[in-house]
Amino acid sequence: MQNHCVVLNCPSGISDFQALFRFPRDPNRSQKWVELCQRNDLKDKPAEQLYRYYRLCGKHFEASAFDSDAPGSMLKADAIPSVFDVPVQPQTGQVKLGKETKKDEETERRGRKKMKKAPAEPVTETVQTVPEEDEEKTYLKILFEVLLLLGEQSIPPFVPSTGKNEAFNSCNFQALLEYRLNCGDKVLKKRFDQSKQSCFFKELDPLIAVCEQYVRSKVVEGVKQNGFFSLLTDEPVKILGEWCLPVFLRYVDQSKSRQERFAGFLTFEENADDLLEKLVSEITDRWGLDMSQCRGQAHSCSGTHYRKIKTFASKLVEKYPKAVLTFRSTNPLNLSLANSMGLSGVQLVLSTFKKIESFFSQSPLLQVEFEHAISIFYPDKEDKAEELKKICRASWTRRNDGFEVALEVIEALLLCVDSVHDNEDMRWNDQITHYALEISKALTDFEFIMALIVLKNIMALIQAFGKNLQGKAADVHSAAASLPAVLHSLKEISDNIDVYHDFFYDEAINLAAAMEIPVKVPRLFLRKHQGEPGTIQADGYYKEHLTVPAVKHVISEMNDLFSQNHSKALGCMSLIPDIIEGNKSAQPDEENLQVFNDDIPNAGSLSAELHCWWVKWSKKSKGETFPSSLHDTLQLADVKFFPNVLAVLRLTSILPTLALEDSTDVAFRRFRMYTKNRPDNVKSKSLALLNINYDVGFDLDSMVEIYQKTYPEKQGVS
Repeated sequence: MQNHCVVLNCPSGISDFQALFRFPRDPNRSQKWVELCQRNDLKDKPAEQLYRYYRLCGKHFEASAFDSDAPGSMLKADAIPSVFDVPVQPQTGQVKLGKETKKDEETERRGRKKMKKAPAEPVTETVQTVPEEDEEKTYLKILFEVLLLLGEQSIPPFVPSTGKNEAFNSCNFQALLEYRLNCGDKVLKKRFDQSKQSCFFKELDPLIAVCEQYVRSKVVEGVKQNGFFSLLTDEPVKILGEWCLPVFLRYVDQSKSRQERFAGFLTFEENADDLLEKLVSEITDRWGLDMSQCRGQAHSCSGTHYRKIKTFASKLVEKYPKAVLTFRSTNPLNLSLANSMGLSGVQLVLSTFKKIESFFSQSPLLQVEFEHAISIFYPDKEDKAEELKKICRASWTRRNDGFEVALEVIEALLLCVDSVHDNEDMRWNDQITHYALEISKALTDFEFIMALIVLKNIMALIQAFGKNLQGKAADVHSAAASLPAVLHSLKEISDNIDVYHDFFYDEAINLAAAMEIPVKVPRLFLRKHQGEPGTIQADGYYKEHLTVPAVKHVISEMNDLFSQNHSKALGCMSLIPDIIEGNKSAQPDEENLQVFNDDIPNAGSLSAELHCWWVKWSKKSKGETFPSSLHDTLQLADVKFFPNVLAVLRLTSILPTLALEDSTDVAFRRFRMYTKNRPDNVKSKSLALLNINYDVGFDLDSMVEIYQKTYPEKQGVS
């Protein structure tokens, strides 16, 4: 059963939830619906199958099509869809719904109203007897239908047994099929009578493999239809003992909306020297993507995998120069830069941040305790205390100014966790007090204090820049313009590292004194240098092993992530009408647009076209509003008269740097939810792909066809 509207590009069931209605059983009315929906691929399907598996949402019906006794919840027996505001691409031979069609339908409806002089007899749908489908196909459709239901609801088909006897495995797939069997499903009953057993779970692995193949083909098909795309990866995930690299694809669809889809996992062999070749081979040969169409790449990675991913990204640029390395918008810039540092002090700060977030999620009373501690440390600054309390009620450790906030509340935080660990009134359980002790130990480590201060001071230079990158179009445009100044400020620190380190170190010493924390070199480092007692000074150690490498790393990463081509691409945000109107004296810089010279229809006419575009939007009438985002600009009806501008807007839209709207960021949020909430023993690469992309639109006939071609030996086998 489809869980969304069959009209192409209609967001119902994906980002816009609407009531869904079955296709009518009457063959004539059913085919009329198909024609109006512009779905040639459904024309050959029998009315009974359309009734069972396909839906149309309520937004495609006028108010008069609904039963007056139950408005919006029940269609009249003769209801015909007539509202199609969703932009669709007409397929070859499809019927376009124009004014004439709507006029004919309106005339037909009025005619019906005039004829209704006598009380109407109850209308019953005429059920056409559909020729019986091939029994094997019907059986496979039932299996796929149950598996898709489980995938949509994020229910694992099976849970591996912890014991030795696999017969006691919890198999939700088997249970649902047995339920249908017990409810009288004739096909399942016949299959059971033939085999004298109902071991449906034996069919599960090939069914899941076909689902994976089908879903990925739909995702890749969407990318291919729309040309250029960006490749995005996230932290490698361990599934059944194997490291897997999650891959997302970002593109602009036929309705000119940005889309980001989860394409699946790539096998991530950490020690493989030919990692690039293996990954690219899988993407091109197995998935069918054309990497020459890739115009951007971005990676979110930290810890031990960082160097491998960094090498992969660099080699990818060498092989496909147009696949520009960029920043990925899913994390704040400051955290992305910190996560990629392999420095022990920095990793101590980040791991402690994760513990803090996990700690306060244990109980709302812990947040109350924390806010009480904040009030104690800000007795004369009520406004400041209230501001910090408000900040700390959200995920403050993941803010652009998270390091700065941490230093403002660190003493209150230490008081809070120490109080919880003491547990004098026995309010907290052992797990919470244990977490409190771990956080307390980290906060009172001088390496943590020094690293936090170094991060705060370095990231302060890019804080506004990073925040703007995740903002609206005008903010991104401002960020692109400020990049040279940010890089200059970082170079200033690097050129005067001795002076800045002394400043950082003094700040750490003062805070440590206030918190009664001894200043010392990390114990692990001292153990490695036991032959040099007394020769290692804390000041020199933290300069050589923290401040200097941290500054160098941030400068190197900023130069890599915001290369000249990437900066120019971000500069193309100046094409947005609202930004043009706000910068009347400055025409969009043609040099920025030339980064896409090889991909626009007519580079020779770019200058003239750009001038016309600027003239069009440089003046605003009183009360008039101009599009202020890439999406709104792409939806302009007259943008088609500016082919070069349209191409540049589409290419800019796929940059991984730009944050997605909530409605198009669904895939990443579903992925995070799947990996976070699913126990390791039921995680599956194939099922993750199905669960995250359950809205691609499944065609059971196509899935059965793939199954029969892939597993011909299973035909007719019980």
